[in-house]
Amino acid sequence: MAKKLAKTTKGQAKGGDLGFEAELFKAADKLRGTMEPSDYKHVVLGLIFLKHISDGFEAKRAQLLEEYPEGVEDEDEYRADNVFWVPKEARWSHLQASAKQPGIGKIIDDAMLEIEKVNPTLKGVLPKDYARPSLNAIMLGELIDLISGIGFKETDGQSRDVLGRVYEYFLGQFAGSEGKRGGEFYTPRSVVRTMVEMLEPYRGRIYDPCCGSGGMFVQSEKFIESHGGRIGDIAVYGQESNHTTWRLCMMNLAVRGIDADIKWNNDGSFHRDELPDLRADYVLANPPFNISDWGGERLREDGRWKFGTPPAGNANFAWLQHILHHLSPTGTAGVVLANGSMSSTQNGEGEIRRAMVDGNVIDCMIAMPGQLFYSTQIPVCIWFLAKHKSNGVGRYQKLRDRRGEILFIDARKLGHMVDRTRRELSDDDIQQIADTYHAWRYGDGYENVPGFAYSAKTEEIAGHGYVLTPGRYVGAEEVEEDDTPFPERFAALRTTLEAQFKESDRLTALIREKLAQVEMPHGA
Repeated sequence: MAKKLAKTTKGQAKGGDLGFEAELFKAADKLRGTMEPSDYKHVVLGLIFLKHISDGFEAKRAQLLEEYPEGVEDEDEYRADNVFWVPKEARWSHLQASAKQPGIGKIIDDAMLEIEKVNPTLKGVLPKDYARPSLNAIMLGELIDLISGIGFKETDGQSRDVLGRVYEYFLGQFAGSEGKRGGEFYTPRSVVRTMVEMLEPYRGRIYDPCCGSGGMFVQSEKFIESHGGRIGDIAVYGQESNHTTWRLCMMNLAVRGIDADIKWNNDGSFHRDELPDLRADYVLANPPFNISDWGGERLREDGRWKFGTPPAGNANFAWLQHILHHLSPTGTAGVVLANGSMSSTQNGEGEIRRAMVDGNVIDCMIAMPGQLFYSTQIPVCIWFLAKHKSNGVGRYQKLRDRRGEILFIDARKLGHMVDRTRRELSDDDIQQIADTYHAWRYGDGYENVPGFAYSAKTEEIAGHGYVLTPGRYVGAEEVEEDDTPFPERFAALRTTLEAQFKESDRLTALIREKLAQVEMPHGA
């Protein structure tokens, strides 16, 4: 069985937050004024990134001064430890000293340019429009002062980790501020953590063909660290079609110290697959829901469509088959899709789904609660795919032969509201889902749970017309029977009702008494 989720460490809020991010974001958001969140996020995240790499540089510089002074100005000494070289005029101390100058915007732009010039992996990644007239210099100075305090009291290594956590938190908050547009670059953390905990990506190649801001990779690295592994145990690959989002991803991974091969082009993974030969051990993806303009009519004869040609008007089954194409012989995948993918029969989708079931590549289906996403209030589902269900090695033992079976989990009742519009899954919710899946695929004490989980045979699924909606299979939740004799239950109910009626009469009399004491104005 898999290990439990990592417990909250001292000084951190539940779920991995540090406890002060919310107040920090409020302070930063107050400085935004009338600027749109979609523009402001690049201003703030770029500065957080700049402080992160500057802190990393200064930490390495201090180490070299103590252990190897002659290497202090040797750029290769820094790169050997995966530390970005930061020129003098780009260091945070220089920006902080210049924060109150009217030309601070140009100073920041120059710093970004200098960093890109000496660090080829960051070329084209950093924002460089801080000098534009619409950005208030006073606001920029106050932002620099605010960010200067992040991790100030921590040791060098802890400071950089704090900045990474703040960057991730701010990404989520900006996604919430942008609503539907925010969903284009950010998948809610509890959804990603559910997928990561289920797939257990301890080591190997991990791939996301529509990687957004890189949250799938960040949570995978966190999983490894929390279970005693090391950053670098997985090789990270991805592709993103939106250049602005690609830049967010590259910065997000850099502040986490994750070395990754993330490709960008406007054409996207279907039409210009930048990693055609990649066969990944794990794929985690949250593709755009029900995308209709994916250019499918130009790919009718594509070799990736092993289970049927996806309709030109909906990319759902194109994503699933593209991901299967990129799985290694024992690879597994988690894919977030709209609920319609589980039951639609339009334009041949039902036949593709049938071929995938009969082909034994669907491992598990999860119905998720509604209101988890910033971009949509509708509930979604997660497809878990396995290239070969007859084998595959897990963390502790060989997986059992799961051919001819699919696990269905109905998680729609899980989660809790974190604000008026959005729901999150708790650590316990995620653990319940993951433990159920692990018990089933390892063959370690799994039992069907009415209303929550059911392992269905292919014949049973065929009887339901190959519809994969978990609610069709898990049945109703068991309700504990009350074995108290009926006369006693009826008497207890009558006593309760009589007490409620008495209380109602008392309150009514009290209200009438108060109203009688109120002197009505003349002419009322």
